[in-house]
Amino acid sequence: MSVVLSANERHRLKKMAYGHKTPHQARQRATIVLLAARGHSNTRIAAQTRMHVDTVRTWRGRFAAGGLPALADRRRSGRPPSFTPLQVTEVKAMACQLPAETGTPLSRWSCPELAREAVARRIAPTLSASTVRRWLKDDAIKPWQYQSWIFVRDPGFRSKAARIMDLYARHATGQPLGSDEYVISADEKTSIQARCRCHPTLAPGQARAMRVNHTYDRGGALAYLAAYDVHQAHTPNHAPASNRS
Repeated sequence: MSVVLSANERHRLKKMAYGHKTPHQARQRATIVLLAARGHSNTRIAAQTRMHVDTVRTWRGRFAAGGLPALADRRRSGRPPSFTPLQVTEVKAMACQLPAETGTPLSRWSCPELAREAVARRIAPTLSASTVRRWLKDDAIKPWQYQSWIFVRDPGFRSKAARIMDLYARHATGQPLGSDEYVISADEKTSIQARCRCHPTLAPGQARAMRVNHTYDRGGALAYLAAYDVHQAHTPNHAPASNRS
């Protein structure tokens, strides 16, 4: 089957065959047509491109019958959707509700729990957590994440906060602080367990991970105290305190 190209077709096929951003399949098909236009046989083209002769015959014939548009993939119907838009919407609406509002004993939804609840409500006969995750991702719905907030209920909050804010502004009782006066904010980090391993940790070596013995003796707890100079931005004093048991 002879292939004759116009100047425009030859130019577009060369761009497809040698373009760096051209998909691999499109580059192969353009190469087949260009070689066919030079009068090469299907067997010779297959040997040059390392493709099966049936593949060469198919794309050569499709171009001869339909030109450049025939080199594109034909539309496929694909597998019909397993779920209706209504089912997807119902699951998304459920994810936007608090579990307690539906009588579910959960603090917040997860994808597996949403899938199980959808099946229990007969929204769908079967539903996987990965499908639910894909649906929620489309609308950036993440019911497993939450943010906390607090309402101030102390009637004396204004006066208490005013004293703190004045100190941050280097004022106390209406007077500016002196150059030798400091504002220190102190706190502690608690619940640091003091442990003594029964065997020392072995360092990693060739083809061997670091080894840590799982048994230990409890030596009580440590509280790390630190004082922060809020105006100089450093901790002038810090010390560990022990509470051994």
